[in-house]
Amino acid sequence: MIGIVVVMHGGLAREFRATALHVLGEQPGIAAVRIGTDDDRGAKQAEICAAADAVDTGDGVVVVTDLYGGSPSNLSMNACAGEQRRMLFGANVPALLELVHNRHRPVDEALHRAVEKGRLYLGSRIIRPV
Repeated sequence: MIGIVVVMHGGLAREFRATALHVLGEQPGIAAVRIGTDDDRGAKQAEICAAADAVDTGDGVVVVTDLYGGSPSNLSMNACAGEQRRMLFGANVPALLELVHNRHRPVDEALHRAVEKGRLYLGSRIIRPV
C-alpha cells in the first residue's frame, strides 16, 4: 500500500488529511506536515523525510503538496528521492481522494489516476439559481 505524506502551507495539510479520512474512512499510512512561515527549513525537511520513512511499507510513497515551487514542495524534494517515491503537486481534494482510493495500485498508476481526477474536477461555470 502506498504511503502518503501531505505537506502544505499552514493548516491545509491537516485539513486535507482529515477530509480524506472523513470521506474514505480511517486510513493507515497517511501523515500530514504543516509548513509555517517561521519554520526552520532544515527541521521541516527532516520532519518530512521522517514522515515519508514512517509511511513507507515498500510499495511507494507519494508526497502531496499544494503548490509546485512553494516551500512545501521545495522542502519535500529529499523525501521524494528514491525509486518508488513521487510528488503530487498542485493537489486538490478530488486528486487526493483518488490517490487514497488507489493506494493498492502501483505508484505510477495511482498517481496517473489522481492527476486525471484532479483535472476533471477543476473548472468553472456560470451557476444560475433555479
